[in-house]
Amino acid sequence: MFKPQNWFDRVFEIGIIGKGLNGVAELVGGMLLLFLSPDRIHRIAVTLTQAELSEDPRDFIATYILHTANGLTGNSVLFGAVYLLAHGLVKVSLVVAILMNKIWAYPWLIAVLILFIVYQTYQIALNPTAALIALTVFDLIIVALTRREYRQQRQRRKAPSEVEWRVAGPNDIHS
Repeated sequence: MFKPQNWFDRVFEIGIIGKGLNGVAELVGGMLLLFLSPDRIHRIAVTLTQAELSEDPRDFIATYILHTANGLTGNSVLFGAVYLLAHGLVKVSLVVAILMNKIWAYPWLIAVLILFIVYQTYQIALNPTAALIALTVFDLIIVALTRREYRQQRQRRKAPSEVEWRVAGPNDIHS
């Protein structure tokens, strides 16, 4: 199991757990999209935003939710469901593997996050939002921390065999 050994490790652990929770939320969202029709999603959005919009008709989040729900079609809901399920499954799988100290998961997580960052940067160029920019910055920080942790994990795994070699000496090791 992953055990933080310093402040950076703790930040890495918190960030990774955050990514895992985000992946779980994506899995739940993807499942909901699979089982709910666009009309049902719109009705839920109206119900959820009705009270807020009655107080403030210009509420940014409520109007964004309604606008998004209004634009849903069968194809966009299916695409969203598949996208969220794939995204969530990859994130949760890699986070669990890292928390279980599977060294192979580190470069995979870095690669996946870089792909997400490239896509998010493209989306920011088309339609910048504070949330997407914040998510991209968070992903960049997680990539840097994952890279750092990967290097440390590799060093820790090499250390025992190098110590053994130095203590025993090259002539004392027999095949």
